[in-house]
Amino acid sequence: MKISLIVVILLLPFAVEAAFPENLVAAAYKRLESKVTYDGSYIGIPYPNGDVPANIGVCTDVVIRAYRTIGIDLQQFVHEDMKSAFAAYPSKRMWGLTTTDSNIDHRRVPNLKAFFKRKGEVLKVSKNAEDYKPGDLVTWTLGAGLPHIGIVVDKKHWLSGNPMIVHNVGQGPKLDDFLFSFEITGHYRYAPQ
Repeated sequence: MKISLIVVILLLPFAVEAAFPENLVAAAYKRLESKVTYDGSYIGIPYPNGDVPANIGVCTDVVIRAYRTIGIDLQQFVHEDMKSAFAAYPSKRMWGLTTTDSNIDHRRVPNLKAFFKRKGEVLKVSKNAEDYKPGDLVTWTLGAGLPHIGIVVDKKHWLSGNPMIVHNVGQGPKLDDFLFSFEITGHYRYAPQ
């Protein structure tokens, strides 16, 4: 009995890590149930665990809310990392900022990209659908250089065979065959310990 318990305790971290993508994918699907109007307005929110009103959001809010569903507060994680390494983030270069802002930093795709590069796993960008696994995060550049982010899920499009993406590109959270619709600018996996 003691040996079995020790084996279970030693294997528990591997089981939790293996379940992480499935949990994130389930949380992404849960986002599809929300009626959300696309709105990226600057809004003051509490810290930590702050969120804009549930009926509004942008692409980053799909990711933030999916992670929050499984107990990970990207608002806090991004804010803390930016405080310790502000120069590693594009806030000064892109928006002329000189300090962090816990109301908005985590809601900006370039900041999430910097965070996932620093704290997650950077994966190769390719045109091979098999390289994109459930729970991966993908960023794109849409028209006029607009950055975008979404979550790869475990369904494939019936015709293209591409992994489907949960994202908000303007009409609220959607499940789409979007992976190769625009230039991919990043591919990440983020499963904090």
